Amino acid sequence: MSEMNGAESLVRSLLQSGVDTCFTNPGTSEMHFVAALDQVPGMRSVLALFEGVATGAADGYYRMARKPAATLLHLGPGLANGISNLHNAKKAGSGVVNIVGQHAASHLELDAPLTADIEGLARPVSHWVETSLSAADVGRDAARAVQAARSAPGQVATLILPSDTAWTPGGKVASALPVPARAPVEAATLEQAAAALSGPDSLLLLGGEALTEENLERAGRIAAATGCALLSEWANARMERGAGRVPVARVPYPIDMALEALARFRRIVLLGARPPIGFFAYPGKPAVLTHPEAEIIALADWAADLDGALAGLEQAVGAAGAAPVLAPPVAPGSVSGPCTPESVAAVLGQSIPEGAIVLDESVTTGRAFHGATLGAAPHTWINNCGGSIGYSLAAAIGAAIARPDRKVMTLTGDGSAMYMPQALWTMAREGLDITVVIWANRSYRILLGELSGVGVMNPGPRALDMLSLERPAIDWVGQAQSLGVPAVRVERAEDFAQALERGFTEAGPNLIEVLL
Repeated sequence: MSEMNGAESLVRSLLQSGVDTCFTNPGTSEMHFVAALDQVPGMRSVLALFEGVATGAADGYYRMARKPAATLLHLGPGLANGISNLHNAKKAGSGVVNIVGQHAASHLELDAPLTADIEGLARPVSHWVETSLSAADVGRDAARAVQAARSAPGQVATLILPSDTAWTPGGKVASALPVPARAPVEAATLEQAAAALSGPDSLLLLGGEALTEENLERAGRIAAATGCALLSEWANARMERGAGRVPVARVPYPIDMALEALARFRRIVLLGARPPIGFFAYPGKPAVLTHPEAEIIALADWAADLDGALAGLEQAVGAAGAAPVLAPPVAPGSVSGPCTPESVAAVLGQSIPEGAIVLDESVTTGRAFHGATLGAAPHTWINNCGGSIGYSLAAAIGAAIARPDRKVMTLTGDGSAMYMPQALWTMAREGLDITVVIWANRSYRILLGELSGVGVMNPGPRALDMLSLERPAIDWVGQAQSLGVPAVRVERAEDFAQALERGFTEAGPNLIEVLL
């Protein structure tokens, strides 16, 4: 038997650490890793036609599997193509293991065309960056990368693999390393938080894993016992929602609405959440969204033991026997008329199937969705936490692979979807059960609102033309079909409801273009 090379030891070590899925767009420097996939059973390799699809899929995979996947990226430019969704993954607390090919050490001296500062590119979007120095180091480095990725709440780890360390014999398989435990909350801080939660001018602000079904029930009992309000951050990595669950509104995105929603609170307990701030700076408006006199108690950050923090807070306020408010089911009925943000929101509330995973990138169209879907069938809702658009189609791939037993639906605008339409090809190739909904308002509608937000009240034709997706209009039905995904176009709410029903009934991916 020939001696194991570094690439094979990498694959075997990843599997030893529980990483069995790799989203990949490889190049020449990664060919020995690709070859090792034939030698080592157990690693599912999913091809993406763009690196941002691979990194976004790894983000979505972690959110539903609660364990990291790997990506395989080609040198510095390949990593650069994946950075936007690595930014989103980092902001969401998603664990990702990036394997980035590098030139052999002897070739780096020649400054070949693809030579780049890979470590420099990786650091802003990674918590952990390492370059393997020899074939004997690769397996150990892989185990360390997975350990970093699994550190709470989930981290981005980037392992750079020079091609000579991949092809050289001497690889060694490393065992999985222990994962650091989440930090418990301090008793004194718990007592302070319990004392602060009293009456309607107090708020328990939730984020991260405080939004699981069990933790929401605890939060609901705390609210019932203390009279405090419950809110979540605007964007959440994963929230369990629907009829029979504790409903939690989000801090609004528009700054004026957020200021109004938070104005009454004088005591705010943070549990897995950050203090509320504006998404952007606006002339003459505050960046901090809470009342100037509000007391902020940081009970537990998102890397802490949020299960234990909520259980302790529930005990401290004497809420064990309290009855939480639960979301009632959406009243049965039908919706008709033209597709508008309000009518499609009502259709979604009626149509989301039980157990569905909804990935929401409806930046402007979706502002009515939260309230309209609180009483839908129980489901999981996922947001873009980093603000770099173009994440939802890619993340849906990872979510569907992590949970093939559940229906997946992604909601996105036509502007956002054009950042990574290549994701449709991977959905078709893998036969993934994903319903893609494109809100076709044929503009960067979010930026029209931002113009007025920064004080531009009467934009001229040149400014407006930069925000238009007309001339030509994008044919989403044609594009989806060319990439192997069946598609329809609808303009009325009743047709949208029928298209959703068909999409959820049939296996495999499908796309619905909704003209607004």
